[in-house]
Amino acid sequence: MHFRPVFYVIGLLLLVLAAAMTAPIMIDLADHSDDWQVFASAQAATAFIGLALVFMNRRDGYRITLRETFLLTCLGWVFMAGFGALPFVFSQAEMDFTGGFFEAMSAITTTGSTAITGIDALPRGIILWRFMLLWIGGIGFLIIALAVFPLLQISGMQIFKTQSFQIEKVMPSASQMAAFICLIYTALTALCGIFLYCAGMSPFDALCHAMAAISTGGISTHDAAIAWFDSPLIELILVTFMIAGGIPFVLYLRVLRGDRKAIWHDSQVRTFLAILGFLTVACAIWLISSEKMEAVAAIRSALFLTVSYITTTGFVNGDHSHWGHFSVGIAFLSIFVGSCSGSTAGGIKIFRLQILFLMLKQQLSKLMTPHGVFQVHYNGKLVEPSVQAAVAGFFFVYIMSWLVIGVTLQLTGLDFETAFSGAISALSNTGVGTGDLIGPSGNFANLPASSIWVMSFAMLFGRIEFLTLLVLFVPRFWRG
Repeated sequence: MHFRPVFYVIGLLLLVLAAAMTAPIMIDLADHSDDWQVFASAQAATAFIGLALVFMNRRDGYRITLRETFLLTCLGWVFMAGFGALPFVFSQAEMDFTGGFFEAMSAITTTGSTAITGIDALPRGIILWRFMLLWIGGIGFLIIALAVFPLLQISGMQIFKTQSFQIEKVMPSASQMAAFICLIYTALTALCGIFLYCAGMSPFDALCHAMAAISTGGISTHDAAIAWFDSPLIELILVTFMIAGGIPFVLYLRVLRGDRKAIWHDSQVRTFLAILGFLTVACAIWLISSEKMEAVAAIRSALFLTVSYITTTGFVNGDHSHWGHFSVGIAFLSIFVGSCSGSTAGGIKIFRLQILFLMLKQQLSKLMTPHGVFQVHYNGKLVEPSVQAAVAGFFFVYIMSWLVIGVTLQLTGLDFETAFSGAISALSNTGVGTGDLIGPSGNFANLPASSIWVMSFAMLFGRIEFLTLLVLFVPRFWRG
């Protein structure tokens, strides 16, 4: 195990993080807020450590193996969250390091949970910082890694093996893919911001909510979240771009390269939209039949709820826990399902559920025809047994992690509903649980410190999709 290249890249990532702090400094200076000093101090500390790591570990001819890439991925998230927490600790948010680390980890993993109360009264600099971490975490972290690796004469494609952002290689080099995906990500964010501004948001609110929608992070500039705007048009725009963030970004790249029907021809996208439509209709029928809402309001609320949760964004436009148990069940199911692999969303992902379903069909066919030969095909391609085993292993670890973390949260003093909804919220990077404490109308500010640390770990665990972190606890990993 070679640690020097790992800490060299982490140093570069911290320098990028320090540079990003310039934007909050500028906006606080423009608003005549003293919080600019907080960001200036945090920037200086982050840049100092980043430069120290770069100069201490710089050398020619680096060679990073897959083992170092796994370690880099895990430590990268931790370092980025740790230094990203500094502004929360020293700003007017007045958080201790536990709360600040939770806030930063929630943002950088695009979970969207928050322990901040009184968001409307905060300086715009610290509000913008939350959204910048969210946007960087959505895809920017991967882009930075892919941009850095070629500079070290390392194949950047191996980073895909350690991230939830798993995509096919459609361009010759990782740096080319990184550049185009970054352009697509930025263009979608800008387009969403323009639409939100035209729909009535202020420029600042439009920019922030655009970053939250495309990164499927789901935080807001107001305590009342999307309900603060009370606008069907704004909700429709957010629904559109949340879906856009839940579609594999490589498909947009294929469209730009001439395959105009790439998105619709993808089995995962069609299944994603079908599940989304079914859950929306089911929720709307429930709201209408139970006389919770009129037809138009029911369709509007059901669509926003389902899209927000199935893309693991976590935007809320009201307290849906008052809509009845069925709507809560729809939200819970949507969190488990997630959207597409290769997107910025969390959850199990449609691709894995499809493979599991095809494996089930294969096993049923073998039971009925013991001597038959049955293979699993997906999108017209044969699914190798190793891929099937990986999908089954992921599903097992996902469910077991949910149970273990749920029980652990109960041991920290949380009730059953809060513990297990909080566990799935963290693991799926959704950001909203159920119940009065962490439900749509609550937040995580009143959780015990031990619960906050468990959930911070769970958010990281879910973002890097379990096995990347678990492999670090295998003795053979360190022996080579």
